[in-house]
Amino acid sequence: MRVFFIGFGQAGGKLVDMFLAQDRKLGSTSFRGIVINTARTDLMGIKHIPMEDRLLIGQTMVKGHGVGTDNVTGAKVAADEIDTIISAIDRRGTHDIDAFVVCAGLGGGTGSGGSPVLCRHLKRIYREPVYAVGVIPAPEEGRLYSLNAARSLSTLVNEADNVIVFDNSAWKNDGESVKSAYERLNEEIVRRFGVLFRAGEVSKYGVGEMVVDSSEIINTLRGGGISSVGYAISEAIPTMKGGKPAAKKDSGGLLSGILGKKEKKSEPHVDIASGEDKSAKIIGLVRRAMLGRLTLPCDYSTAERALVLVAGPPSELDRKGVEKSKSWVEENIAGVEVRGGDYPVDSGYVAAVVLLATIGDAPRIRELMELAKEAKEEVVKSRERSHTAMFDDGGVDPLFE
Repeated sequence: MRVFFIGFGQAGGKLVDMFLAQDRKLGSTSFRGIVINTARTDLMGIKHIPMEDRLLIGQTMVKGHGVGTDNVTGAKVAADEIDTIISAIDRRGTHDIDAFVVCAGLGGGTGSGGSPVLCRHLKRIYREPVYAVGVIPAPEEGRLYSLNAARSLSTLVNEADNVIVFDNSAWKNDGESVKSAYERLNEEIVRRFGVLFRAGEVSKYGVGEMVVDSSEIINTLRGGGISSVGYAISEAIPTMKGGKPAAKKDSGGLLSGILGKKEKKSEPHVDIASGEDKSAKIIGLVRRAMLGRLTLPCDYSTAERALVLVAGPPSELDRKGVEKSKSWVEENIAGVEVRGGDYPVDSGYVAAVVLLATIGDAPRIRELMELAKEAKEEVVKSRERSHTAMFDDGGVDPLFE
């Protein structure tokens, strides 16, 4: 799948920087993109994107210093400079892409305010679908961030073709500050979506027996709303030599580059080298992906559609296992549309990615909206306690009205 990434704001810019760095490392040309910000210093922190693809907007209004946490101003700046943004996108080239993906942290000002504006205009101008990867803040990041995220997300779901949500609070480790966890959380996002968006690429093994191409992803996400992604990984069976298992090794191939090594805490070990049936292993991996930690904790049974992708060395892929996995997912979601397939790659790992599209119930979103409501009420009370109140009844006329 050929994706045009647009990183809006600091968090979105870092994500796109990592997506393109991954693409370059793998020698692929599937991803391209630009980053946009109102703060010059944030753009200077980008490492892998050429200067000509870093766009500073709002110089007249905020003079390169950013909009802070004011997402209303962020939206206004994006609307005022939309022609400049579209020109930057066109310069990079859109003739052969399959989709736009706008990445943004929804708790700040620039990405939170600007991403819904950009999605609206992209949909009006281009025929390709426009998706958003939105990162929602943990409650401890502050009520203002929750208010911004709620306002941005409720707008974004009406402007993008689908919003895939990543919840910081679900991925932060106990005792770990969100700030120190940012880079690790970004890696989790890029790891999961990197595999999903690369489905259908031709590797040295060719394409999968059950190919998941861009149309499968587009059809899964077509219902709009919010979506979540599950993921699980296990070591592959070592290549047999003389009837005996070869020593386990990391091939340094695609999955190793994209997915990294399995996490001991979040991904319990599965004995892939046992005599279990390959089909059963794939089913178990898909179940772990869907029942484990999702990018957005939600009631998976309310999903309207789903996509199952199993990636790994060809010796580990099994058509029957993928088909049975699809059937199991279909039995456990509200809808009946479950697509799926395999993705053969050179790796010492097997991974399962489950895309749960158009979620009907996510307690974390309800909590976010409640926190935002409380924050809004606090803002109103704060205005009522304005420092000018002490002068209101002083009996002194102002110089002018």
